[in-house]
Amino acid sequence: MSQCPKQSSKRHFLLSFLAGAGLVFAYAPFSYWFIAFPLITIWLFMLDKSPPKQAFWHGLTFGFGWFATGISWVHVSIAQFGGMHLVLSLLLMLLLCLYLAIYPGIAAWLSAKLTTHKQVNLYTLPFLWLISEWLRAHLLTGFPWLSFGYSQLDGPLSTLAPVIGETGITFVVVLCSVALYKLMKGKQLVTNLALIFVTIVGCFYATNNSQINLTGKQINVALVQGNIKQELRWDEEQEENIIDLYIRLTEDLYKNHDLILWPEAAIPRLEPLAQDYLYAVDKQAMEQQSSLITGVINYDPDARSFFNRLVVLGRKHAMDTEGDYFFRNPNHYNKHHLLPIGEFVPFQELLRPIAPLFNLPMSSFSRGDYVQDNIIANDLHIAPLICFEVAFAKQLAANMTNRTDLLLTVSNDAWFGDSHGPHQHLDIARMRALEFGRPMLRGTNNGITAVIDHKGQVIGEIPQFEEAILSTQVDLVTGKTTYSLWTKSLDKIVMILFVFFILGYKTIKRLFHPNSSL
Repeated sequence: MSQCPKQSSKRHFLLSFLAGAGLVFAYAPFSYWFIAFPLITIWLFMLDKSPPKQAFWHGLTFGFGWFATGISWVHVSIAQFGGMHLVLSLLLMLLLCLYLAIYPGIAAWLSAKLTTHKQVNLYTLPFLWLISEWLRAHLLTGFPWLSFGYSQLDGPLSTLAPVIGETGITFVVVLCSVALYKLMKGKQLVTNLALIFVTIVGCFYATNNSQINLTGKQINVALVQGNIKQELRWDEEQEENIIDLYIRLTEDLYKNHDLILWPEAAIPRLEPLAQDYLYAVDKQAMEQQSSLITGVINYDPDARSFFNRLVVLGRKHAMDTEGDYFFRNPNHYNKHHLLPIGEFVPFQELLRPIAPLFNLPMSSFSRGDYVQDNIIANDLHIAPLICFEVAFAKQLAANMTNRTDLLLTVSNDAWFGDSHGPHQHLDIARMRALEFGRPMLRGTNNGITAVIDHKGQVIGEIPQFEEAILSTQVDLVTGKTTYSLWTKSLDKIVMILFVFFILGYKTIKRLFHPNSSL
């Protein structure tokens, strides 16, 4: 006999909200990875056996708490640099959180709607959660921030990242939480103990069967953090001062470093108008057999388009005798995945006149190609990402090749002040390094600048709000992770899993609920 759907009180919905809100402590800068499991389990107590409507509201309230605390940093950029009143900035942030909360609401709703008696079957939740997270990462350009897998970077499940990636870890987190909940309820003991045992064995196997090996070669890298205040970055009167600052900080680095990195748009002048500076740096780097990568805003006069770009200055190959840089040089990278409002404004004719938020400097970029050649600097093949792009593993997979030596991301997190945002952004970069088994260089304007090894561990960093240089050695590696081989087909895999889930649902019910009519 099936149980009657339970009725949820306001107290139950409050507990769902608080369970979601507490997840902020599982992510950076707190990184208490273990707290995710009891908090999700508390939510499952509220969700289990709920009918579809109640399930949706439990998912929505859980998701709203999850994002309201987790991305509270969004209002900093809206209030401080978007020219909006604090109350309005908070309102816009909460509306964004409410939108994001719809996705866990949908997963919870479907977990009840798809059952025979229209009440939640928790064993369906990990599969449906995977689908809802895929939708969140794709719809309206996608916002895959704070996915559960990121909370496990410093926990034992992180060993699975080179095999199943952050997406797979998210699935495992939900599945293990369901198993823990069922064990606490004293149900299906063998099945749930088996699920946890398989997870432990999987972590052990992944730890001891790495496909990434050290080459024995090291490179010397230097990352320059200029710490330019956001309100000064596009001030025409500060252009020369900012460029001179980066040149001065770099003068003594060329002779001892194979590669030097400046952050996103470090040169606050359009590339066609900054040729004198770029050629001077190109020549200086070449003379001392070094390479420098910098962010710059490119303007293509033929297409009348702006691009958020990375260019390489100095030596491209070991045999070069002259600098490789020239305007429209193909050895560059144009950002593809643009940030809504910050880099392009949808319905701009309507929105730009409303508030300064919709009329920020440099918010009319064009997209670069989805697949671009690796940039080459000092014989190093580098797969770059700019800012928000680092959250999209599939894009990185599309641009990695058999010759890729390094991953690189540049950013300007000055928009988010002294908040959780830059710390979470760093952890996303760490996850990409671990998933793809390559060292990652992360250059930022005001922090957190960092060098990350192929295991996702930070081997050097510059704190926020400091003008400083990070100089360190990086071990190069060879080999490919399992995840890097299949993630290009991630969309197809998720869809196939969903189809098999729907077609095999009766089998799943018999496996996990042998004594139930659900």
